[in-house]
Amino acid sequence: MRTYLGYITISLLVPVLILFIFFSHQEWSLAQSPYHVLDERIPVESIELAQNSYMKAANGKVISEISTGEKRTYLKLEDIPLFLENLFIVTEDQKFYDHAGVDLSGISRALLINSQNKTIEQGGSTITQQLARNVYLSHDRTYNRKLSELNYAYQIERKKSKPEIMELYLNAIYFSNGAYGIEAASQYYFSIPTGELTKAELAFLAAIPNNPEYYNPLKHFDPTKKRQERMLEQMVANGALEQAKYEKLIKSTIKLDLSTPVDLYPDYVTSVHQELKNLVASSEGLDKSLQSTDVAIRKNAEAELDKKVKELLNSGVTIHTALDTKLQTSSKTAVQSKIGVNDIEGALVVIQHHTHELVSLIGGKDYKINSFNRAYQSYRQPGSAIKPLLDYAPYLEETDADINQLVSGASYRSNSYCPKNHSGDSYGMVTLRTAFAQSYNTPAIRLFEKTGVETSFKYLDAFGFRKVSKKDHHTSSAIGGFEYGMSPLELTNAYTSFHDGNYQPARAITKVTDQEGKVLYKRKDRSKEIWNKRTVAKMRQLLQETTLSGTARKAYFPTDYVGGKTGTTNDVKDMWFVGLTANYTTGVLDWKGQAIQSTIHLFTFTPSIDLERYQPDCRVKKEGAAMAPS
Repeated sequence: MRTYLGYITISLLVPVLILFIFFSHQEWSLAQSPYHVLDERIPVESIELAQNSYMKAANGKVISEISTGEKRTYLKLEDIPLFLENLFIVTEDQKFYDHAGVDLSGISRALLINSQNKTIEQGGSTITQQLARNVYLSHDRTYNRKLSELNYAYQIERKKSKPEIMELYLNAIYFSNGAYGIEAASQYYFSIPTGELTKAELAFLAAIPNNPEYYNPLKHFDPTKKRQERMLEQMVANGALEQAKYEKLIKSTIKLDLSTPVDLYPDYVTSVHQELKNLVASSEGLDKSLQSTDVAIRKNAEAELDKKVKELLNSGVTIHTALDTKLQTSSKTAVQSKIGVNDIEGALVVIQHHTHELVSLIGGKDYKINSFNRAYQSYRQPGSAIKPLLDYAPYLEETDADINQLVSGASYRSNSYCPKNHSGDSYGMVTLRTAFAQSYNTPAIRLFEKTGVETSFKYLDAFGFRKVSKKDHHTSSAIGGFEYGMSPLELTNAYTSFHDGNYQPARAITKVTDQEGKVLYKRKDRSKEIWNKRTVAKMRQLLQETTLSGTARKAYFPTDYVGGKTGTTNDVKDMWFVGLTANYTTGVLDWKGQAIQSTIHLFTFTPSIDLERYQPDCRVKKEGAAMAPS
């Protein structure tokens, strides 16, 4: 009976035991190890330190150092002198290669001193803890921060080797005056790379991170020098430096040679930053969202774009540009020397039309970084400079007319709209060649009407003028009467189509590369045909005739080819000239009607004031009344 009851009990307990094991296994499988929790809450596999990025001209010269916060140039450990590494180990963390991120003896010593003084006087931090503090935490002197620091230091030691930690540390620590990492400090204080510093100079810089404000060498040179000597003395005491070398090092003269960030050609650099945002937006598929009519979608896209651009610039990239530094300098000199004083302003754009590269851009006579850039941010009515694009080329493209074909230069009237030629004369029948070169208004309007408003604008729309809209589809646009107009960069860009009939947006950026030279971003623009070869040949003759005998004759100089077109707005408020040589397309916009003489071996431009003008209607213009541009 007892045996029978035993079997029954066992048969009942076995399922219970199986269930217990099953549920225990489930709970065990769900339980997370301390390491897993740390990995989840404190991920340190990838420690990315913000670095300077650089912008380079076509010749490879750095024209701008870019920093969005911390100024840093990252160095590999093998490029950092071993002396500096040993100096920090001796003075900051003598057990660096032995501990797992925390030095218990150092912490105990710090706790004792802090309890005696009833305040936090010492931290007892290892190099790993200091790295954690610089990368992830604040420098607040609180016990909560200290506890977090221990956790982060432990994680870093689990995930990184000692050489990796040392490399990160020497690149992360702050050296005052905006310099993070040893290379930025070396370049800032001595204007040379870390590898060229003497041991005395290395020790001097090593004195700063202990208290960057107090040991700021620009304000407290002597205390910094004294700490340098104490650190070298510690090296001697630990057998890491011979006494004779110590005495020589402390007697070495420390002479600071401060560098200033490279910040050249601000007009061009500002335009590159704007182009970079556009490049990232198009490459990352944000264009559509950025143009959304939904405010929330647009704002989210803008925030995402700003984040991506900042992350890119913090990663130490190089932005390669097409800037011709000699041409940029000559362009700036021409604008500054020829415009004059007071509130007169100007802008100049030069495009290499074979490569569609923006090689020079002047945004104002005294342009300052990130101020209003007149070359691409200012939209002005183009006057007669629009005639080649909107009147003549579309007409030639549609009709294949000869440039010696006759067109009426007589007075024109349509309802109350009565534009006049500049002289006020009626010229009768004139050739297209003469009408173009002398910039007569009434023949241009007649060609525009023969082609048709919509057909003419179909050609103009191919250039993507940002502020040209359906509101501009009217007759007065034929001679420059737009609501907003276009920027000098836009108009000059459109004229490049008269080189070979094709159009492609001119770009300043050729590519963006990472530190290994890998291409991260590159434009993928495609050229599109606007004009056929016959139209291009005729337009180039017309443009050349204008510089030989027309309104732009002072822009002529002996060369393989030079051609262009002038344009003015009423009361000579704005003056345009856009023209081509064998290699370049150049656009000049001059506010207030002051002539620009450009001596950049592209054009010599002093437009005569026998330029186009017309009355907006047939009534007599009243005193002070506005006049539309021509």
